Amino acid sequence: MNSKEVDLSGNENGTIDDGGENISKSSGSEMSHKKIFCPNIRTVVSDYCAKTSIHGVQYLGETRPFREKLFWFSVFVVSIYCALTLIRNIYIKWNETPVIVSFSEKSTPVWNIPFPAVTICTETKRTLRLNAPSYGDLFNMLKVDVKNKRRFDAKMANLSDTELEEFVTLLHICNTQIIDEGIPVLYPQLVDYFAVLDRMAPSFDAMFTFCKWFNVFGDCKGLFTETYTEEGVCFTFNGLNDTDLYRENTCQHQKAQEMVIPKSNWISNRSLSWSLENGYSKNTGIHTYPARVLSAGSRAGLFVAIQNFGKNLDYMCRGPIQGFKVLLHSPDDVPQVSKQFVRIPLGKEILIAVKPNMITTSGGIAYYHPQRRQCFLSNERELKFFKIYTQTNCELECLTNFTLSKCGCVKFSMPRTHDMPVCREDKIHCYAQAEDDLLLREFTEGLKTTDFNYRGLTECNCMPACTSLVYNAEISQGNFDLDKLLNAMGITNSPQDLQMSRLEIYFKENQFITSKRSELYGVTDFLANCGGIFGLFMGFSILSLVEMLYHFTLRFWSNIQC
Repeated sequence: MNSKEVDLSGNENGTIDDGGENISKSSGSEMSHKKIFCPNIRTVVSDYCAKTSIHGVQYLGETRPFREKLFWFSVFVVSIYCALTLIRNIYIKWNETPVIVSFSEKSTPVWNIPFPAVTICTETKRTLRLNAPSYGDLFNMLKVDVKNKRRFDAKMANLSDTELEEFVTLLHICNTQIIDEGIPVLYPQLVDYFAVLDRMAPSFDAMFTFCKWFNVFGDCKGLFTETYTEEGVCFTFNGLNDTDLYRENTCQHQKAQEMVIPKSNWISNRSLSWSLENGYSKNTGIHTYPARVLSAGSRAGLFVAIQNFGKNLDYMCRGPIQGFKVLLHSPDDVPQVSKQFVRIPLGKEILIAVKPNMITTSGGIAYYHPQRRQCFLSNERELKFFKIYTQTNCELECLTNFTLSKCGCVKFSMPRTHDMPVCREDKIHCYAQAEDDLLLREFTEGLKTTDFNYRGLTECNCMPACTSLVYNAEISQGNFDLDKLLNAMGITNSPQDLQMSRLEIYFKENQFITSKRSELYGVTDFLANCGGIFGLFMGFSILSLVEMLYHFTLRFWSNIQC
């Protein structure tokens, strides 16, 4: 029994001893790993600090007093903070102002751009027939009837249907600002305003005497095309045809297809060889569509002699200043004469020296969002009524849509499709007020969302085109005494009330300096600036990053394996 107990106790003691040996072996293995791992970490860190190219780090790995290491650690942290602060400032500038507009490196010749489109409108809206009532007489009668809440009686005014149609049409193109709310529908049927305008407006031959283009005097019919604007019938030189401006489903495009351009109009009968972004096609000659000139000066410009007769003047319709309005615009812009124009008084000669203002775009900014670069490329903003995007066309389209939603109709001169009703005389005050309301809405929306660098977002969303062309004008004038000229020439049988004006338009200089939208900071510039700042404060580069990754991955693993 005692021997067994001794044996049992011996076995038990042996078992315990074996377990203790296993535990001690496991603990010894962990200790050996720690002994291998920890020195390798210290070795790698010390080796990295000694060999890295980053400034100041080598002092952290040396066996030096603690206060020295604390000093260099503080300097290192401050350097990192300063570098990151400056990089943040560069990023903010790159993000908020990525595009800069600067002058181009070289000048552009004037033959590289089209001659400005010239739209001329007479202030005489109707050729007055003998014994027919004037617009002023009829308008005063209408105001009295509206004030007294009486119905306007065309029979009492002794008006025929033709004269009533003309009066209703004149209400739309004369000074609409003096028309009060409350005018009723005067003509029972819907008026074909285009047909009435053609019928009552002064004829082309009665308005244009002669023209000169390319230093050749001749008939003006070969240069001008008829245009319908908010001012009525106007005539445009060097503008794009309506078939090239408007989309196929618009009334303007379909009406233009019905009109036959005279063969004598050698500009508009050519195929389109120009776009604002790409310029003229290669190998195009002197005679292009739209037209261009060979040089600056009056010899290479446009000269027009225009006239009017005193019997047709109606001061109630257009106010005390009679004569003509002239608008210079890009060929791909729809003319809106009432917004910006040059006044051509009767009995004056007006000289307009044109200075182009063109903004082009570098290819690098095409990758930016339109809101960041603050402009639209030609393929980014599609318009409903127009084939070509310009800021002017976009604003006109927005006004059309706003007028339709506010008044339930659009003005006859606005772009429209056949399913959009035309406003009648009872809506004149509404669409005139709609333009003011739209301007106020755009201003308010833009003010809420704008900041120092960006134009605010608005519902119209009519930012400038990235490539734009504006014609600035320097104007001079002098008296044009037709009577004395005719007397000097021995001509005595001219009409007594004939009044003539002359207009001359030409480029002021042979070259001009364009502006160019380009990147303020590209990705390359941004990285270079960041690298320069890191190098200045820390001596850091891409190879420094590779060194760090190498020491703490590949080299560290190799040391462990050894």
